[in-house]
Amino acid sequence: MSSSTTNTTTIGTIGAPSRRNTELAMLVFAVLIPVFAYVNVGLAKDGSVPAGVLGYSLGLGLLAGVAHLVVRKWAPYADPLMLPIATLLNGLGLIFIWRLDQEPSLGKAMAPNQLMWSTLGVAFFLAILIFLKDHRVLQRYTYISMVVALVLLVAPVFFPGVNGAKIWITIPGLGSLQPGEFAKIIIAIFFAGYLMVKRDALALASRRFMGLYLPRGRDLGPILVIWALSLMILVFETDLGTSLLFFGLFVVMLYVATERTSWIVFGLLLSAGGAVAVATFESHVQTRVHNWLNPLELANGGVTETAQAMYSFGSGGILGSGLGQGYSRLILGIAPKSDYILATVGEEVGLAGLMAILLLYGLLIERGIRTALAARDPFGKLLSIGLSGAFALQVFVVAGGVTGLIPLTGMTMPFLAQGGSSVIANWALVAILLRISDTARRPAPAPAPSTDAEMTQVVRP
Repeated sequence: MSSSTTNTTTIGTIGAPSRRNTELAMLVFAVLIPVFAYVNVGLAKDGSVPAGVLGYSLGLGLLAGVAHLVVRKWAPYADPLMLPIATLLNGLGLIFIWRLDQEPSLGKAMAPNQLMWSTLGVAFFLAILIFLKDHRVLQRYTYISMVVALVLLVAPVFFPGVNGAKIWITIPGLGSLQPGEFAKIIIAIFFAGYLMVKRDALALASRRFMGLYLPRGRDLGPILVIWALSLMILVFETDLGTSLLFFGLFVVMLYVATERTSWIVFGLLLSAGGAVAVATFESHVQTRVHNWLNPLELANGGVTETAQAMYSFGSGGILGSGLGQGYSRLILGIAPKSDYILATVGEEVGLAGLMAILLLYGLLIERGIRTALAARDPFGKLLSIGLSGAFALQVFVVAGGVTGLIPLTGMTMPFLAQGGSSVIANWALVAILLRISDTARRPAPAPAPSTDAEMTQVVRP
């Protein structure tokens, strides 16, 4: 017994530093790759190394180093890949935004603000790891999180719309924030707490039809309520992306909790029906669907942004035109720095570089799902799959919109695109996943050895 306990403790103790050393080694590459990209852009644009390369290198290295030290101390058993991937994506996003800042026609410089928001995001990441000792504490706030999420989702209705969609709120001194980015995390917390309690009832089936187990009528209530809320968001805020994310997240978590394929079928039918119903009378949604179906049709004196993105991908080819040598300035407005930043990636680093970026996203999502599999408690499993699912849905919705697979939704590519609320929320999402990962992989405490006096007391009648 003593030998077995000692071995378990020793393995757990050795495993933690090994993970952290692996994380540190990958963080070095996660910092060096954006730095080399920064130098490459400067040489392509001006023929010289950018003057700010030293400051950028030290700043990104400092953020990564501090994050690593906090993870090493407060989450030593956490997954070693998440932090390096997030750092690399955030660093590359800063480079692409700075590269687009060199085009005067694309408006004011956004890279300094994005660097500030990235710093705040990392600070938020550190605060969560330090103060959130156990993710199961979040379960206590299941219904409070529902109220907070609804407030965040409804708040943009009372502010002016931007480009036809009401997804922003304006805070004096801070500028515009997109509350939907934070709502996705809070909604995942609510869904995880709610489904952990109700999953047995939701898994019951009343009848079988065409190979599917149909849920009972009274159990359809939750999915109908969520469907109605997503439609209200779409109608009042004309926010297709958040509605799709909100409803899709619930269906994914419902399927994982109940293992009933029928919920997926009902979710897809309700989603398609609601989208068609809203598109019949909402002009903003109609315009986006029309531009998606007719990208080459003249609009406002030129082709649509979707067509311009297609031209960018086409001119990039397999290996790209080279960093700093693309023509993303031809895409109208600020879109290249937010909605269409993937078009710049595809043009300048080609299909190979774009696939590498998407593989990084896929790997981060895979590590989140692996965390869900390793979690020992049902709340942790559902929360991990919820956060990973929300991240995956957002990547799919944005990448699908830019590449023309689905209509554009107006959401931002996590870590890569310009947007303060997006980068802060996604750093918070990674921090929660790391906390769950640390708890799941932490070895169970060894039982205290019994003393001779205790053994004598047990044996004595």
